Amino acid sequence: MSAAAAAAIRWCAAVSAVILFFLLISPSTAIYCDEDDCYDLLGVTQSANASEIKKAYYKLSLKHHPDKNPDPESKKLFVKIANAYEILKDEDTRAQYDYAIEHPEEVFYNTARYYQAYYGHKTDTRAVLIGLLLVLSAFQYLNQWTRYNQAIEMVKKTPAYKNKLRALELERSGGTTNKKKSNKQTSNRKLEEDFSKELDLQIKGAEMPSVWELVGVRFVLLPYTIGKVVGSGDTR
Repeated sequence: MSAAAAAAIRWCAAVSAVILFFLLISPSTAIYCDEDDCYDLLGVTQSANASEIKKAYYKLSLKHHPDKNPDPESKKLFVKIANAYEILKDEDTRAQYDYAIEHPEEVFYNTARYYQAYYGHKTDTRAVLIGLLLVLSAFQYLNQWTRYNQAIEMVKKTPAYKNKLRALELERSGGTTNKKKSNKQTSNRKLEEDFSKELDLQIKGAEMPSVWELVGVRFVLLPYTIGKVVGSGDTR
């Protein structure tokens, strides 16, 4: 379990590093019209007004619309043109795009503004909160399992653990030992498994993971916890 948990954490860290790497090497303007310039796609300058942008779009759409032009390349170009128009026809998104052009070094800021403008109003805040709590809880649970299993492995190497395991073996065997090597190895493995289950290894700082301690569960139970605390305070 600890190996699986550690592998999952390493995988998540690697994915995050890759995403971060691509964010750093990609210009922030690429999130709007990919590698193209939105103004160039419509054939207008950055100083063009709303009317000029609209006219340019309708002119190009008549030429490259799939109903007018069956060429696959023309269809792809039409999609790009339509996307560029959606960005430039709105004053706010156009201002954000212009800012990204002038400040390409502000990758994270420009990216955050883009996703906030395009997806912020489409996303249910409750769904985002639930998703965030689930992700945080999953990382928390995996981290606790990793720490707990590492602590258990360290405890098993201590003389105190080995002595207790030996005492349990003698107690169950009535003070006699099995001299057959194969049977003894099997017996020792089973005893160790049983002893691990029986022994309460609540190590400080690396306790066994509990669902009730997860941040998501704590958040759901927050109203109940607050009510209980307030209620106990009133009874004093």
